[in-house]
Amino acid sequence: MLSEYLKKKRKALDLTQEDLASKAGVGLRVVREMEQGKPTLRMDKVNQVLMLFGAELGVVPKAKNDE
Repeated sequence: MLSEYLKKKRKALDLTQEDLASKAGVGLRVVREMEQGKPTLRMDKVNQVLMLFGAELGVVPKAKNDE
């Protein structure tokens, strides 16, 4: 889950939410909403944050059910 990934990476780098927001060039609210698992987020803002960890959002094909 995105919220768990972000929090784990942030803590591994010993960053506060404020530090992460500043480094990513986004508002503190964006980081808080991401870590709280808000169901609707702006993809561009999410990618700004994820770039710091060498990651980005992408399309993941759904697995087909065996019928």
